[in-house]
Amino acid sequence: MSRLKSESFFKRLTSAQGPRAILLVRLMVGVVFFEEGIQKFLFADLLGAGRFARIGIPAPDVMAPFVGGVEIVCGALILAGFLTRLAAIPLLINISVAIISTKIPILLGYDFLCFHVAKLARYGFWSMASEARTDFCMLLGLLFLLIAGAGSISADACIKPNFKNMNT
Repeated sequence: MSRLKSESFFKRLTSAQGPRAILLVRLMVGVVFFEEGIQKFLFADLLGAGRFARIGIPAPDVMAPFVGGVEIVCGALILAGFLTRLAAIPLLINISVAIISTKIPILLGYDFLCFHVAKLARYGFWSMASEARTDFCMLLGLLFLLIAGAGSISADACIKPNFKNMNT
């Protein structure tokens, strides 16, 4: 019975029957996260640990490289279309924390929880909406990939597991 559950879970996880156009969403989401992760290492003061410290993320010297690594690995998985649904989950957590830690303080115009508001020319809904446009696109793109899967042009579409030959 556990073999059937494993087979069913793996099939759902790697199901890639969607249209080829899903590739465009994967490219958009994967490239953004992949390159943002790299920049956390290349420009640590501006976009990595320095930025994390300025906005109030605890343990910025640990969290920035961790988040950067997650963005690189999961972004690459999404680009390849390999375990796309699984890779979307940590990135959904990542983008949710980014929205809470940076966009909510802009919306409010003051610090929120332990997160510090950025110095901007204006605050409130319209300022937050402008600052958050990429974050909201990534959030919706990740939700789409979590629901739809990698699509027919993906590594997931090439996976045809043979559970009969697996040891139980």
